[in-house]
Amino acid sequence: MAPYFLAIASAAFFGAADFIGGLASRRAPTSAVVIVSGLAGLAVLAVLIPLMPPSTPSTRDIAWGAVAGLMGGAGLGLLYRALAIGTMSVVAPTTAVCGVSIPVIAGILLGERPSQITTAGMALALVAIVLVSQEKREAGTVGSRGIGLALVSGVAIGLFYLALAETSPDAGLWPLMASRAASVTLFAAAAIVSRHSLRMNAPLTRLVVTCGVLDMIANALYLVASRGGPLSVVVTLVSLYPASTVILARVVLAERLSAWQIAGVACALVAVVLIVGAT
Repeated sequence: MAPYFLAIASAAFFGAADFIGGLASRRAPTSAVVIVSGLAGLAVLAVLIPLMPPSTPSTRDIAWGAVAGLMGGAGLGLLYRALAIGTMSVVAPTTAVCGVSIPVIAGILLGERPSQITTAGMALALVAIVLVSQEKREAGTVGSRGIGLALVSGVAIGLFYLALAETSPDAGLWPLMASRAASVTLFAAAAIVSRHSLRMNAPLTRLVVTCGVLDMIANALYLVASRGGPLSVVVTLVSLYPASTVILARVVLAERLSAWQIAGVACALVAVVLIVGAT
């Protein structure tokens, strides 16, 4: 049961990080947001790793962490851009549905067989993600470009989940260090090529740093959860993060929740009860 609670907490932190990252990407280049938030995440790891039990990461663990970083960095950059040009309550669930499908299918193909109640909870979680995305939109609010970015982002994030889950428990949090270093390097190179400035004012910098800290906490929680529970179930719970993004958009931006979105949040809560209660 503990891995599932960790996955739920990870979803909450991921949703908050995406909300903040989306806001920041409306005021600064996406590459700058990803790089600065990534550096903040590395700082978090530098503090956490010495406090953790001794770990012995293998070359394989570091390699999978780097692959996860490239996939996750690309997915995060695309997601932040999609959130910046589109409606958060539509973009986030679109990415989540696409992202959760890949590891769930992979887990089932690898032999995972969740109980009937857990499977029902997973199915309801997918319904919740779709319902949360139901919102009346003004013409032109979210173009095909935004949806396209969200879909590609979901594929990359799904591969990130898979790659990070391939690391061993003995590796501790080191795969996340490799992951974040790879993603920061990727976007730093992109910023140099595109000549994007990384300058941000102090309030915006604090916002992006907060995003990076929350995102790294979410990553750490997911990594630990994926090592203690079935990947298909853990990823499904983590992918409920759009619910917290939508709730934050309602509280902070005063975006009105539609009846469908309220139903989606309710379905998410019931899904969590079904999945956790079945263990």
